Amino acid sequence: MEKIRPKRLGHLVLTVRDIHASVKFYTEILGLEVSDWISDQMVFLRAGTDHHDLALSQIPKDSADIDDLPRYTRPGMEHFSYLVEDRAEMDRAAEFLQHMGIEIVRGIGKHGPGENLFLVFKDPDGNNVEIYCEMTQITPDSGYQPKVWERNIESFDQYRFKHFVVPPPQAVVDAKSNKK
Repeated sequence: MEKIRPKRLGHLVLTVRDIHASVKFYTEILGLEVSDWISDQMVFLRAGTDHHDLALSQIPKDSADIDDLPRYTRPGMEHFSYLVEDRAEMDRAAEFLQHMGIEIVRGIGKHGPGENLFLVFKDPDGNNVEIYCEMTQITPDSGYQPKVWERNIESFDQYRFKHFVVPPPQAVVDAKSNKK
């Protein structure tokens, strides 16, 4: 089987202590623009036309009681990503990862914010690596307006786990069943 063929480094997701202070820093100091929010728990920022090249995720205030996916109780990296050509390459990559015995964490799915397809897996040190494709492009003349998504299954996976190659994260399944 052939290895994955990334096109370029894509985006990074960081967990942060104070999401509003971090947004202020990255917009007022670094000059990034806000693309979308998920509630007040996650924000997507961009420097170019990709919907996001940096996302920030709020560390739960009482992380001892939260079984989040994955569980992060300190600032740091949640995942980094690489762009792949298309859905066919993502499907092929999922088969390759399974063949190689690489742990797949979540996906194949389609996020709400950014509309990108995703597949997340572990490297040898336990870091989350994502491959993605089909991300929303925001150009100056597109008229794109940031919005606030609810923190629910639609913001996590618009396909509702139909294309996941592994069982979905328990925390998301629990949240989905509590909405019924």
